[in-house]
Amino acid sequence: MSEAGVRLGTAGELLISGVLDYRSGPGLRKQGQALIKSSQAPALVLDCSAVERSSSVGLALLLAFMRDAQALGKAVSVHALPDGMKEIAEVSGVTEILAQP
Repeated sequence: MSEAGVRLGTAGELLISGVLDYRSGPGLRKQGQALIKSSQAPALVLDCSAVERSSSVGLALLLAFMRDAQALGKAVSVHALPDGMKEIAEVSGVTEILAQP
């Protein structure tokens, strides 16, 4: 398992990777919020293709990143949501929120 991380990609992507849990969540939250604020892109894609494993903390991070982007007037979408996170989203009743363009 690799260390969790978040970084900006080339085309308005927020690349999220590693294991998202209670240990990595607080740091990723601060990093992601700063990166979203610094991005000049009009739209943001939350790319989860490199997420290895996630607890509900990962889902909370995505929702927080979506709020941050929307507060700055950026369109936001989620790409490559892992199956485990999809299951948590379904149980939590937030599948439609994550599917918004």
